[in-house]
Amino acid sequence: MKKPLLISACLTGANCKYSGGNNYCPAVERLREQYELLPVCPESDGGLPTPRPPAERRPDGRVATREGVDVTAEYRSGAEQALKIAQAHGCTRAVLKERSPSCGRGRIYDGTFSRTLIPGSGVAAQLLEENRIPVYGESQLEVLLDQM
Repeated sequence: MKKPLLISACLTGANCKYSGGNNYCPAVERLREQYELLPVCPESDGGLPTPRPPAERRPDGRVATREGVDVTAEYRSGAEQALKIAQAHGCTRAVLKERSPSCGRGRIYDGTFSRTLIPGSGVAAQLLEENRIPVYGESQLEVLLDQM
């Protein structure tokens, strides 16, 4: 029986990215061989449409669009749903989209829409890690596959 793995839906090819596209990652197919993939999109699951205006997490933890619309509540709702899915299925790790205001871990955009990266995590990644579910970015897939 395969272990469950929470994964950003956009990495599996689902068109849920803010622009309406996806961030398909071919290495996901290797994950699929070893894990039961549980795709989530915290932004869509939190009630935001696709496509949607780009948003970034500010240093105060709030999330806002380029136009200044606060979408923190939607990001938190989607993060909570991702956590519930992970816990309900017994996920012990997650693979999430790097640099995303919901899924990024370790480095995210600074909230100024200048493409400047700063230390930090997205809303969902932070909530998962606070609940002892380690988060990997797509650039770390080889590390995750080697752990099997």
